[in-house]
Amino acid sequence: MFSLLVALAWIYVVLLMAVAEATSPVGSALGALLTFVLYGVLPLALALYLLGAPRRRAARRRAEASTGDPDGGGHATGDAVAAKREEG
Repeated sequence: MFSLLVALAWIYVVLLMAVAEATSPVGSALGALLTFVLYGVLPLALALYLLGAPRRRAARRRAEASTGDPDGGGHATGDAVAAKREEG
């Protein structure tokens, strides 16, 4: 919950930076867009992805534990040796 609050606050600050860039006499809309993307969206996406890694790892482990797949390969269990094929 705290990381969501920090993310929203950061996007708000970057949005205000972009608005200031766009309304400045020497600024431009392209500069505002680049400010928003390069200072806001990309770093925030990277940070949230990295901070969410433990949660994703735990969810993957829970999913693997609930399937009952002993080796985690995801393949159907079967005989170790294939049945002999009869010709003729």
